[in-house]
Amino acid sequence: MKITILGRGRVGGGLATALTRAGHDVTAPDRSAVADAARSAQIVINATPGAGSLDRLTALRDALRGTILVDVSNATVDGPDGLPAALLYPGSSLAEQLQQALPETRVVKTLNTMLYSVMTAPTVLTQAPTVFLSGDAPPAKQIVAGILADLGWHREWITDLGGIETARATEAAILFVPPVIRSSGFAPFAISIAR
Repeated sequence: MKITILGRGRVGGGLATALTRAGHDVTAPDRSAVADAARSAQIVINATPGAGSLDRLTALRDALRGTILVDVSNATVDGPDGLPAALLYPGSSLAEQLQQALPETRVVKTLNTMLYSVMTAPTVLTQAPTVFLSGDAPPAKQIVAGILADLGWHREWITDLGGIETARATEAAILFVPPVIRSSGFAPFAISIAR
């Protein structure tokens, strides 16, 4: 698939490398070429810092029309140590805000409940992790599930939570990150649903 990744940091760079290795046609444009790259993509992945994502992506409304927008960001207010301390959209979520602002784009929330390195290497963990899907368009979620499989996620590890409003739950999980890092260090981890 033709995939454009917005964000060239650790998250975006890791996803670009892994998806290219899986055979996808991946573009990670600089800011001057974002609109053209988004317009020509089947899937756009938002790996930009969550606090600025809504403004950044709303400005791309026309370019994103008809695409699937995979949102992997968390919109938080950082504490003095630079780690997430509160949610930017309490009572809502970045994914819901994006879907409301981009009604002609199919927003799917995923990959936001783990340390960035696990996104593209889930099998490094000692137990099976869970990755969640939230979105209002089931066909878009099926396509994104296929992308997750290309990243190494087993089908039984993927849980579809339902509509875009369920992203509130997964985005709130970011508040686990600071205490986990403080207690265990900066080691790979993810949420896992045990049944």
